[in-house]
Amino acid sequence: MNKKFTVASFKESKDKGRKISMLTAYDYPTAKILDGMGVDSILVGDSLGMVVLGYEDTTRVRMEDMIHHGRAVVRGTEHALVVCDMPFLSYHMGRYESVKNAGRLVLETGCKAVKLEGGKEICEDVRAIISAGIPVVGHLGYTPQSVNVFGGHKAQGRDFATAKKIFKDALSLQEAGVFSIVLECVPYRVAQFISKRLDIPTIGIGSGADCDGQVLVIQDLTGVFRDFTPRHVKKYLDMGSAMEEAVGNYIDEVQRGLFPTEKNSFVVDDKVIDDLEKLNFNI
Repeated sequence: MNKKFTVASFKESKDKGRKISMLTAYDYPTAKILDGMGVDSILVGDSLGMVVLGYEDTTRVRMEDMIHHGRAVVRGTEHALVVCDMPFLSYHMGRYESVKNAGRLVLETGCKAVKLEGGKEICEDVRAIISAGIPVVGHLGYTPQSVNVFGGHKAQGRDFATAKKIFKDALSLQEAGVFSIVLECVPYRVAQFISKRLDIPTIGIGSGADCDGQVLVIQDLTGVFRDFTPRHVKKYLDMGSAMEEAVGNYIDEVQRGLFPTEKNSFVVDDKVIDDLEKLNFNI
């Protein structure tokens, strides 16, 4: 049986040079599979807005969405540490609202930590949430909730000024008390520089192999989401094509009368049918 992965396990893993595995999940059966395979942490990401709900970006996701999907994931998890994203505008309206919304996520889903996007500007909110007893993961680099500010999905930290800002923000978040930081779409040498200088682990997505761990969206990894494929994604399976083949076979067999067969159906004693045929129905 896998040992429970905790907030403390993140730091222990970095200290031992052990890479941390994280994947997203948004439902019970997926969470059960990931947890059963021994993934360290499951992120209920607001990426569900795009890969599950069909939104253009993550800014349409609401607290109710995160709670609904977070509950399902927690129910399917025994060993992995479940982290829930705080959605757009849930931690931008003052510390009271930030703590209140973080508390809702933890209380109503059962997750063990929350994730916030942003740097120095959110540190007071981070401190307030941690003071309430809720562990926090940071998120720097390309932060999807800021897609409209960035003007699209773009890598961050490709010049000295932005690389320095990401590094300084990482130090600020560490000082504020986060136990890990996701680095998204940061040039790998910048991510390497930051990872070496932090005491807490970094989790990379599109930021190179020198981060202390990696995270991918499960629909990207399995090839289910096919609207677009980010450069940083490796498809370990083409489940989308497998599903197309399965659905095509199903439609064909239904139309040809090949499904269901007797083994897919329930049987009844002949006497029941004989008695039914003796009935005189007025139709």
